[in-house]
Amino acid sequence: MRMLVADAFEESGLTALKAAGLDVLYQPDLKDASLAEAIRESGAGVLVVRSTKVTEAMLDAGRLALVVRAGAGYNTIDVAAASARGIYVSNCPGKNAIAVAELAFALLLAIDRRVADNVADLRAGKWNKKLYGKASGLAGKTLGVAGAGAIAREVIGRARAFDMPVLLWSRRFDGRDDMLTNEECTALGFGEGERDLCVRLAPSMLELAARSDVLSLHLALTPDTRQIVGPAVLARLKPGAILLNTARGELIDHAALTEAVRTRGLRVGLDVFEHEPDIAAGDFHDPVAQLPGVYGTHHIGASTSQAQEAIAAETVRIVRAFTETGRVPNVVNLARRTPATHMLVVRHRDRPGVLAHVFDHLRARSLNVQETENIVFEGALAAVARINLDKAPDAALLEQLRAYADVLDLQVVPL
Repeated sequence: MRMLVADAFEESGLTALKAAGLDVLYQPDLKDASLAEAIRESGAGVLVVRSTKVTEAMLDAGRLALVVRAGAGYNTIDVAAASARGIYVSNCPGKNAIAVAELAFALLLAIDRRVADNVADLRAGKWNKKLYGKASGLAGKTLGVAGAGAIAREVIGRARAFDMPVLLWSRRFDGRDDMLTNEECTALGFGEGERDLCVRLAPSMLELAARSDVLSLHLALTPDTRQIVGPAVLARLKPGAILLNTARGELIDHAALTEAVRTRGLRVGLDVFEHEPDIAAGDFHDPVAQLPGVYGTHHIGASTSQAQEAIAAETVRIVRAFTETGRVPNVVNLARRTPATHMLVVRHRDRPGVLAHVFDHLRARSLNVQETENIVFEGALAAVARINLDKAPDAALLEQLRAYADVLDLQVVPL
């Protein structure tokens, strides 16, 4: 199968993909119309991207069957359009978690100790120990973590090393004001030796902000989380509190943030911004980044060699699974629950034409097959087909199917 890699990608990943027998086209500078044209001309079945946008027009351009986001998020891919065309979308969750957590703490420490300002003054030939010797320190300060995914888990572990009590809020625990149970700790990925990492929950985002000295955002961008940090949440932060965002720029109302920094002395560390350039290097003008007390980086949270090697390895695993088994790990756009209402279970002889006969009768009754699987018994003389339908088959249809000699048994199960 031919695949197109349209973003920077580790050499180790490219080598592994080629070793798996794939025809790999590596064109990391493609975007917009040039990417659509490359998809069309190459006939690629798999597209791998990082931050490059994948639009509906690109999905229509060629013969794509799988789009892999070589990273955690997938908001730059038109997932709805991919779903409508039967194109799998997959990602690499958790592989950049350590890198992003490390940057979150780099920003936190830099803000507390005003590292960038120290360096700038020293390079300008200025010595001001009196000013820069007034850091607050992190021990004993409460870290509020918004989100409960892999990155949040890594942040929590590092907070313990800095003696910072942790509060957690996420939508899955909304409304609770207690400790996580052992079972919930396990579900979040904490092992037996990490029970001390389990934390107290805050019942809401507002309460998380009110109780935190530092608020760190680790949420996916959804319609519910877009600008979740707005005037109400910012107003609940303590004067001089620290806000960190290494997730998505759109989680914060930047106009409200600008006001809060100016009037309430909030200190802010941002690796992501509301409007980022779509190029690797160029001009960038964002009023938030110019504010005193705001430390910014260039959306580099996942940009460590360790993280990129892990993401490359996961991308290879996804593509190999797809090409070798037809299954897609980490797929994000399959229906969570089948829209079917009834399952038709057909035990039949494993002979050519049996299932074709069944499907012909289903089609004649305008019954749509939503999902199906066929399991063969040892010896390959008989099999069981499970066929999910959009409505119940009627009695006359069942009688027609039972009359077919190679159908051994029928059962209808409501879903």
